[in-house]
Amino acid sequence: MVILAGGLGTRMRPLTEGCPKAMIMVEDKPFLQYQIELLRENRVTEIVLCVGYLADQIKDYFGDGRRFGVDIRYSEEKGQLLGMAGALRNAEPLLCEEFLAMNGDSYLSLDYAEIMSYFKKKDKLGLMVVYRNHDRYEASNVAIKGELVTTYDRNKMFPWMTYVDAGLWALSQKALCLIPQCCAVSQEEFFHKLIERNELLAFEVSQRFYEIGSFGGLTEFSQLIEGGITQ
Repeated sequence: MVILAGGLGTRMRPLTEGCPKAMIMVEDKPFLQYQIELLRENRVTEIVLCVGYLADQIKDYFGDGRRFGVDIRYSEEKGQLLGMAGALRNAEPLLCEEFLAMNGDSYLSLDYAEIMSYFKKKDKLGLMVVYRNHDRYEASNVAIKGELVTTYDRNKMFPWMTYVDAGLWALSQKALCLIPQCCAVSQEEFFHKLIERNELLAFEVSQRFYEIGSFGGLTEFSQLIEGGITQ
């Protein structure tokens, strides 16, 4: 599993002026710890953390992951932040032939093994986990047809885009060849390349996701934790 935790988290300022977004405290723990604990409960124990902004805070807290029951390795963006796709290309030497990747601000209680199993059967370069959102939790940004994602756009929302990217993907290392090395490349650019090639599967889930990429999302996740529900 790759967790993308290197961004500036500008939408969450001032909370992120002194710490990475993934280290925002919820109750008595940083958000990233909730993610890691959920992964461990789902038997996902090998984790690559893509870090950049204030990376030392994450590395000092989590170390090699042993005290959290996981094995953590780090891919650090130095000199410039590389965006989602650029960060994955930067981490390529640490990645398996096929791997899962998730946003550092997403919390998804899903069957990760089922998602990877489905991906391996389909012989495609990528898979996006999607939720039929109808603008309920945030603006829908994905359209699908059959088993493929046909549209992904976080800036131009259309009524026929009823799904939202849940922040979890399965990818083949072959897909990373579409990403230039040592360049900042966004997830939009990357996914558009996969969509153009009919290589981006859609995996629909019925379980909603939580996120801390907005203040509203942080409030919802805090309420989830306060209620004693962590899955």
